[in-house]
Amino acid sequence: MPEFIQQLPALLGVIIGALGSYVAITRGDRIRFRREQAARWEERRLAVYTEYARVLKLTVSLTYRVAAHLGNDPHPHPLSPEEAVPHFTHAAEARDPAGESLLMLGSPEVVDAARDWVLLVIRMERFLREDTHDPEAWATLLERQRTARGAYYAAVRRDLALPPGHPGQWSVTAPPAGPHTR
Repeated sequence: MPEFIQQLPALLGVIIGALGSYVAITRGDRIRFRREQAARWEERRLAVYTEYARVLKLTVSLTYRVAAHLGNDPHPHPLSPEEAVPHFTHAAEARDPAGESLLMLGSPEVVDAARDWVLLVIRMERFLREDTHDPEAWATLLERQRTARGAYYAAVRRDLALPPGHPGQWSVTAPPAGPHTR
């Protein structure tokens, strides 16, 4: 028995070491699982955010073209309101499921910014359905829509902890020729 008592501290050390290793490995696995799960959800949210922006931009692009037909926008490819109807229908049908995904996975801030953006896009559609010819009012709507789009992208970046991005507003006119242009 005295031999057992002499070996007891070593045996206890082995048992404590094994339990400590087990706890450390289990805890590390849990932390890694949570980190990987968070990364997967971030990837899914980014996909949902991107898809929502893509389908909303379909409508925006159509409004530019119809506005050009009505004389409100300089878009180079005008589209009559009659020709645009099936395209608007397709864009709205794509927007609904994308919006549902956004509601399910989006942060409240992103969902609110998306709502503000889509309401302005709907206002642009309404403007065109009324066959309004008012380039100045159209330009105001465009600027408000661009601001709302920028707010949506900024909310997405904050939610996903991404660095600030480009505001997406640039001139479509060619820069003046000079010694520094290529």
